Amino acid sequence: MTNLNELFTTNTVFLYDQELLMKPDYFLPFALTDVLTTFSGINQQPIIHFWQLDQAMILGMKDTRVADLNSGLTALKQDGYNVVIRNAGGLGVIADEGVLNVSLILPNPTNKKMSIDEAYTLMWNWIKLAFEDSDHSIEAFEISESYCPGTFDLSINGKKFAGTAQRRVKDGTAIMLYISVNGNQQKRGESVRRFYKASLPESFGKNGYPPVDPTVMANLEDLLHKTLTVQEVKQRLRAVLAENKSNVFDNQTLPTLFTSEWFTSEISKQMNKMQQRNQLLD
Repeated sequence: MTNLNELFTTNTVFLYDQELLMKPDYFLPFALTDVLTTFSGINQQPIIHFWQLDQAMILGMKDTRVADLNSGLTALKQDGYNVVIRNAGGLGVIADEGVLNVSLILPNPTNKKMSIDEAYTLMWNWIKLAFEDSDHSIEAFEISESYCPGTFDLSINGKKFAGTAQRRVKDGTAIMLYISVNGNQQKRGESVRRFYKASLPESFGKNGYPPVDPTVMANLEDLLHKTLTVQEVKQRLRAVLAENKSNVFDNQTLPTLFTSEWFTSEISKQMNKMQQRNQLLD
């Protein structure tokens, strides 16, 4: 089950583009992930969610269990990064204006539940359709010295440009990806390395925390050897879905639905959970 269009039970794909969010709105995309995934499952509605944060390190819950979190947070602050703790496990990633976050949110198939690897393969195939060519093969395997390493790290010539994660809520699945499109990827890697060096003074690179090496990661535009904007990446991702099937992207319905009683209530619940989780930073 690796053909994305086969999972679209309707030709209409809801699109929600939050664009670039500043610190007061950091919790929103994380709260929306669970709500949109639940909605997708209930209504058999595929959704694409784009978002960015202006300048932050997104910590996973595992990152909050380092030996000296305060020293790690101080290092990030010195490098100019805000911090937010997401509503999922795993490890930290950088988000800034050169990094695009993409969530592909799908209702679970009625005939056969999609496996974790099948879901990741869908995202991998989507990115391959959008950006792979005869000179640039996009591979999926763990880049162990990257930040937030995982089995479905996406790379070109061994350099990671994107990482993946998943959320499963009721009858929906959210396959999430960050893409380092442009900007200073070396600085991102160095800042994450400093975070772990400061917060794990005696066990850097041990106990499931990565020994971050900034040189194993790169921007997509550098790997493709052409200037690339975040807007162009979004346009290309939409285009390849329309090339193989006459998908219609609806960016009007979700903002209207957000004012409904169900959405208002569910978003409020998830925002409260995010607020409680981020009290660790106080």
